[in-house]
Amino acid sequence: MPNATMNDMCSKLSQFLLPFLLCISLNTSGQTSSSIPADFIETNIPKVRSSEWYSLNNSSNEFSVKIINKKLHIRKVSEVNHCEFKLTNGSLMGTDQGEWGGKLTFKPLLSTKDPIEIKKGNIKFLFSLKDKIYFIEGIAHGSINEGSLFELLNTEGKFSYQKILDFDDAPEAFSMSDDTLFIATHQNFYIVKDFKKHLIFEKTFWQSLYPNSIAVLNDRNVFLGIRGGIVKLDLTAKTMKFYKKR
Repeated sequence: MPNATMNDMCSKLSQFLLPFLLCISLNTSGQTSSSIPADFIETNIPKVRSSEWYSLNNSSNEFSVKIINKKLHIRKVSEVNHCEFKLTNGSLMGTDQGEWGGKLTFKPLLSTKDPIEIKKGNIKFLFSLKDKIYFIEGIAHGSINEGSLFELLNTEGKFSYQKILDFDDAPEAFSMSDDTLFIATHQNFYIVKDFKKHLIFEKTFWQSLYPNSIAVLNDRNVFLGIRGGIVKLDLTAKTMKFYKKR
């Protein structure tokens, strides 16, 4: 009889604890590193040139995204029109002045030497991959909407470059993870692996909303900072969600 009583107690205890443990499990699983901060709320994706879209286009808020310790961080930023890549003997400097142009320049470490202009163009990004240096340029102004990826060459102290691939419109945000390039252009989204371009999203709503940053957690959690909010991309399902600040 005592054993039966003990079994009954265990059964009742398990019935009580199971929902409780399940609740804990569900709550814990909800606290993922891909969680959107509480001050951002999911909003319907606006149609290009709708009143909601124009409101975003005229917004003074530019939000950037970044993964820090496997968690998404969002902050306001201002426009950046230059990039830099340090070398042992100096720095590569890229500028982007929109319709007024830009250039890629090498600035020697020794102040007695003059800077060397390598290429004219709107230089967006400078980065290294497998011990080689690359740069991305692009412009979206008026009827012009284009961009390209180049490899920078340095032979016997002389700089040159070669084009690797073209984009269908101007690159605006860039990130790299595990040798894969993630590129948000004026209205599209690409991944580039082994220098093969793959179009993931085409003619998106962020046209003229100026993507400024990409944060990659995994293929199902890729975040894009734009004017007026942030976008969450699922590259596997090829879906997107838009979030605005409350």
